[in-house]
Amino acid sequence: MKIIKIIAIVLLVALVGIQFIPVDLNQSKVVPKTDFMLVNDVPNDIKNKLQVSCYDCHSNNTKYPWYNKVQPVARFLEGHIKEGKAELNFNEWDDYSNRRKNSKLKSIINQIENGEMPLDSYTLIHGNAKLSEIEKKLLIEFMSDLKENLNN
Repeated sequence: MKIIKIIAIVLLVALVGIQFIPVDLNQSKVVPKTDFMLVNDVPNDIKNKLQVSCYDCHSNNTKYPWYNKVQPVARFLEGHIKEGKAELNFNEWDDYSNRRKNSKLKSIINQIENGEMPLDSYTLIHGNAKLSEIEKKLLIEFMSDLKENLNN
């Protein structure tokens, strides 16, 4: 019984201690000239859906929820964001080569069609990020048109 108390105290101290370890936040007040929305003629409905469903993980400016202040959740979220930005960063869109843009557009289309994006773990908490069938169709059509124009 004494060992269980010691383990519980050590875990509690560790949990409290990690609250003081800072995490680098993915926040920027600057929207670069290379941003997807600035270099493409994006309709407002598409723009709004991309902001709500994609930009938190795929841009340089995340809108953090309140629970990001709690460790180890903050570190978990930062890991997802870094992974998402490594795969696609909408803020750096115009820095991509046409070949890479083409590949990213194809990937975006496939992941929306297959329901892989946005992640279920994200939409579970951010219900407004879920894509309806109509929104999926609109996004896929827009990305397909963009891809076609890129290839011409």
